[in-house]
Amino acid sequence: MLLRHTTAEVKEREGLTINPAKTCQPIGALYAALGIHGCLPHSHGSQGCCAYHRSMLTRHFKEPVMAATSSFTEGASVFGGQANLLQAINNIFTIYEPDVIAVHSTCLSETIGDDLQQIVTKAKDEGKVPEGKFVIHASTPSFVGSHVTGYSNMVAAMATQFAESTGEKNGQINIVAGWMEPSDMREIKRLSKELGAKILLFPDMTDVLDTPQTGKFDMYPKGGVTVPQMKSLGDAECSISLGTYTAEAGAIALDKKHKVPFESLDIPIGIDATDRFMMALAKAAGVEIPEEVTRERGRLVDMLTDMQQYFHGKKVAIYGDPDHIIPLTEFLVSLDMKPVHIVSGTPGKRIEQRLREILAETVPNANVKNGPQADLFLLHQWIKNEPVDLLIGNSHGKFIARDEDIPFIRFGFPIVDRVGHSYFPNVGYTGSMRIVEKILGVLMDRQDRDAPDEKFELVM
Repeated sequence: MLLRHTTAEVKEREGLTINPAKTCQPIGALYAALGIHGCLPHSHGSQGCCAYHRSMLTRHFKEPVMAATSSFTEGASVFGGQANLLQAINNIFTIYEPDVIAVHSTCLSETIGDDLQQIVTKAKDEGKVPEGKFVIHASTPSFVGSHVTGYSNMVAAMATQFAESTGEKNGQINIVAGWMEPSDMREIKRLSKELGAKILLFPDMTDVLDTPQTGKFDMYPKGGVTVPQMKSLGDAECSISLGTYTAEAGAIALDKKHKVPFESLDIPIGIDATDRFMMALAKAAGVEIPEEVTRERGRLVDMLTDMQQYFHGKKVAIYGDPDHIIPLTEFLVSLDMKPVHIVSGTPGKRIEQRLREILAETVPNANVKNGPQADLFLLHQWIKNEPVDLLIGNSHGKFIARDEDIPFIRFGFPIVDRVGHSYFPNVGYTGSMRIVEKILGVLMDRQDRDAPDEKFELVM
């Protein structure tokens, strides 16, 4: 009973968050920067901030995550961190030799008022940035938004500060990747290849955070989108952003700066979201959906048809990032399940509105909330008042699942007590089949566990 003090009575809170369903902006910015080939992310703040962000990503991916820091002390905390960052840029290029330094701010440097653009310009003017090397920057204060916001801000910085336009289109389709696992990005690229579409996915964490064991450490793995590729973003025919809250800002930046039209879609989790992505990509590329992809979809439909009886009417509680829980909720509704409690720590007016549109016909009275007070404490209270058959979310939900004896599926970020999420996709038709298999596994295990002897069946 680790959470035995959680009460069933829900009281309105304004200034208190308990067990937040989010983390801070710099973690998202750091993760996005790792999708650039040869990039060393840089945290403009204290050593403690950078250590936390690195350790969280390392625990999630079970891979070493490299990042530098401005190492603020008392002096920088009072008088500003310009000198620290200038020295850091010089040291990093001299010692670690990255192609790109991606600087993100922290709550400390934002509170002081450090101007990253001015400092980076000064570093270039003083010759601290070698020829052919690059420094980009994004404002990511920890005291607003969430890791979702930080990821979005860094993706927008990549688009704004790298993309160029020659005036001639290159036939390329930009796919702006929202917060996904490397496995999901690999699946997006595979599906695009099946269609024969010429795409550039950015950021791209494949072969960065899912690298094979070779027996030696490689500070800059072979994966990631390269600088020349990012420069080509401005000549693309169009962009498709996957994730309203993590990717759309990058597509908007390309449209504003280089007039690259875009379509904003959900991350393709579930059959409907995947259908929309495949149709949009096929239309942009001017191709037909190939037979193999159609057969993949058919196998998913067959699986859903065979096992529909186990989904029907099951109540679900979901928490996590909006770009994950929105298409996931839509998928669960299509399975005849009932998402009755949904929380996201990420602020945004459109999140609850979109979820309620999805739930309008099937679960109109669902509990839905997002923002600072939409935390795991509130979710637990809702579950105490209306129990559920399934809990879906990151590793932090395991305490609720244990206390309330609920089947639990780990989904989203962070997952620090299981492996596989960075290797097996959750997107596309194949990824949707994996989600279905995981749901069926825990629900049928529970049915077996609770069945009396006379109803304990071999064939289910």
